[in-house]
Amino acid sequence: MKIKKDFIPFSRPSIGEDAVESVAESIRAGWVAMGPKVLQFEKAIAERTGASYAISMNSATAGLHSSVMAMGIGNGDEVITTPMTFASTVNAIIFAGAKPVLVDIDRRTFNIDTAKIEQAITAHTKGIIPVHFAGMPCDMDEIERIASKYNLVIIEDSAHALGASYKGKEIGADKGKGHVAVFSFHPTKNITTAEGGMVCTEDEDIAEYLSVFRQNGMSKGAWNRYSSSGSTHYDVPMPGLKYQMSDIQASIGLSQIKQLDDFNCRRRELCEIYERELSDCPGITFQKPAEYNYVHSRHIFPVLVDSDVLRIDRDLFMQQMKDRNIGTAIHYNAIHLFSAYAKITGNTRGDYPEAEYVSDRIVSIPMFPAMSYDDLSYCIDAIKEICRNNIR
Repeated sequence: MKIKKDFIPFSRPSIGEDAVESVAESIRAGWVAMGPKVLQFEKAIAERTGASYAISMNSATAGLHSSVMAMGIGNGDEVITTPMTFASTVNAIIFAGAKPVLVDIDRRTFNIDTAKIEQAITAHTKGIIPVHFAGMPCDMDEIERIASKYNLVIIEDSAHALGASYKGKEIGADKGKGHVAVFSFHPTKNITTAEGGMVCTEDEDIAEYLSVFRQNGMSKGAWNRYSSSGSTHYDVPMPGLKYQMSDIQASIGLSQIKQLDDFNCRRRELCEIYERELSDCPGITFQKPAEYNYVHSRHIFPVLVDSDVLRIDRDLFMQQMKDRNIGTAIHYNAIHLFSAYAKITGNTRGDYPEAEYVSDRIVSIPMFPAMSYDDLSYCIDAIKEICRNNIR
């Protein structure tokens, strides 16, 4: 096949001129740190998800860490999560002083295997952090049943799942006491604020804690202390960290949230074409549907490269895609296979065979709203050619 001259990235944000103008407006107004647009963006996310409270952060990592702290999790505690996740998920647990306890995944969905969660619960377990992998919701009814049985809190790592829903309810909605959902607005996500995150909850006490913790522990109203309506006096009721979102970030987010449905619709269309065109491609398999009712947000499009069918492994597949000017990414290497987390968790290869199977084979191929049909067709042809040339 003829190699395309222009590189096709695995992801690219779609940021329009209205976002640029909104940022310029904030700069002209002098509100470049946390200000009125942050509050507007929080309201927009709360209305979108159906959450009573939406507390913005400067990243989903900050949101996860703040949420773990808000739940009172600390030294000697354990939190259950999945090996198939980004470092942020376990880092949030570790920096609260607790220990991440991993539970293997379902090889079909790439989500945590709920049938194995109870086996990992001990007297030290305080919470569960399920990860909605690639935007496919976990089986939250079962996770909530287990949490209720053992009096555990739930922090949904929803970084991939904005616009996804589970059994008719949008991810982020209807979270009771001790339950939050954390979203990401990184440039690769379904909408972006360049960097940023949001914690959604129904729990007023948690929302209050997060609002204070994210601004160095200063009292909730301290964000506008330099304005004509604010007070220069404030209290510091608890230690916190500087995790606020800025009005610059929120300016982009306010433009993006209006386009979420269009973006996600386009993502689903691209994924459906990939699945249809690659359904009989040797050596390539996809994330399989779950058995409950849900809507997938299609944050990324991960495939598994089967080295039992092909003469090449995942890494060589990625190189051959790169040789054709196509970008790919790994989401994710199983967390316990990194040296730092192997030491902390005490886990080694062989402990989570399903996660390791997926981790060794998974690769995200290009998929983003602005992707053209021509680029999509080129990627499909490239994958077919690579597999055809390397079949055993």
